[in-house]
Amino acid sequence: MAERERGRSLPRTHSSRAPPRSLDVWRTSSWRSSYFLTHRQKPVVTWIWILGSLYALLLVGAAYTSWRQTETEEDYLLAGSSIGVFAGVLTYAATLFSTFMLMGMPDFFRNHGVGGWIFLAVSDGAQIFLVVWFGYHLRKRSRELGFRGTSGLLNGLTNTRMAGYVFMVGVFLFLIPYVAIQIRGLAIFLEAVFPGALPMWGWSGGIMVAMLVYSEIGGLRAIILSDVIQGLTLLAVVWIVGIGCLSYFGGVEAMFEQARATDEALLSTPGPKGLFTPQFLLASFFGVLLIPATQPQITTRLAAMDSRAKMNRMTVSIGGFVIAIMLPVVAIGIYGAVEYAGATSREFWANVLLYEQADIVAAAAVVGLLTAAMSTADSQLFALGTEVRSLYRGDSEDTALLLTRLAVVVFGVVAFVFSLFSGDQFALLALGSLAGIVPSTVGPVRLDLLLLGSLALIAVASVVMRRRGNGGRARGQRPAPADATRRAGGHETADSSSGTGTPRPS
Repeated sequence: MAERERGRSLPRTHSSRAPPRSLDVWRTSSWRSSYFLTHRQKPVVTWIWILGSLYALLLVGAAYTSWRQTETEEDYLLAGSSIGVFAGVLTYAATLFSTFMLMGMPDFFRNHGVGGWIFLAVSDGAQIFLVVWFGYHLRKRSRELGFRGTSGLLNGLTNTRMAGYVFMVGVFLFLIPYVAIQIRGLAIFLEAVFPGALPMWGWSGGIMVAMLVYSEIGGLRAIILSDVIQGLTLLAVVWIVGIGCLSYFGGVEAMFEQARATDEALLSTPGPKGLFTPQFLLASFFGVLLIPATQPQITTRLAAMDSRAKMNRMTVSIGGFVIAIMLPVVAIGIYGAVEYAGATSREFWANVLLYEQADIVAAAAVVGLLTAAMSTADSQLFALGTEVRSLYRGDSEDTALLLTRLAVVVFGVVAFVFSLFSGDQFALLALGSLAGIVPSTVGPVRLDLLLLGSLALIAVASVVMRRRGNGGRARGQRPAPADATRRAGGHETADSSSGTGTPRPS
């Protein structure tokens, strides 16, 4: 879009010290950076320290509280299998969306238009139905066999360790690069906010150490409390920024009229760049649909819910949360499409989240990104550690917990090293895989869909083969494996959703 003076007043979220919106000046990156560093850095940094300190205090309190409540292996790995509806909604959403909703989706709408609603909202809506069905069967099998992780559950269902090892290798190959992207992206952002304070590896290392210490002390319960903080922060920041973007246009109808005047393709599929083809939408639909069955950090949360009824209420509530967070994201994306059509992603993020916001809002955005990236990466690393523990067949609970903690540290170090050697363009691999790697006449083959689909097929095949090795015994006569029975020892009154102890109605 050709740059032109729009003659409009600034959005209400702009700082009163912001310069006039003369686009030939305001969009000059060097001038804008100089203005921010000389006029606004000090108050913004002050607010970052205030909000960041508050966040750190909340984390310390949550970690200490979780540590005091952790008495058994189940408490550490599954938060006592007592997650309620409110915490369940926020921990599920925080694990699923993270920085993607604050940075990725607005930029996605900016570049590809309203078809992004089909890409995410419709797919997530379908995912809700899968969670209800999959969660029911997951909890049912967990009551029979015990649950310490998906890999161990697959071993119990198939009476072979191969299924668990295949799943473990698959999630390792999928999650380690994902964690590395989160760490590197956050380090780049912090390096831009605090130029010269620390090298990128310093930011990455500090983030990783904070995550590892937090998860090692408090376990899954502490991570869930962190998710609650992150989910509320993310929702608040997105709505504040979204309302400011919408007020710039003067209403929803005016916003879409401006988008039509900028590029009519923004308001329809396949979008300005032709991304939203039927093949893409179908492939992404199944990719998102399979997430609960293929990503262990999501599966663990379903198994750790207090009861099946609460899991169902949590699942339905997730649909409302998706709509609540998607509405302002659309406004942010359309605002970017009108005002920053030719800008890079970094310029768009910097302007919308920092330069155009009041000091406290810009600081909240920085802290929100920090909480989102740390929460998601921490959940994924802890899930990998839980999967390693689920493959352990010994009797010692202390050994199992030590193995889990060591695995989390090892995976964290691997992700940190990976983040150092991956290029800035590595994050674009995900979008590149969405576009397909073979001609459209054959249909797109998504790298992530291929992996997720393969893992899901393994899980389904494991359930089908659950009778294998049992000599055709009746379904109701199948005893739990000895190792699962031993693991359940001492927890006879625990929630049946975790698979430990005597089942109770869910």
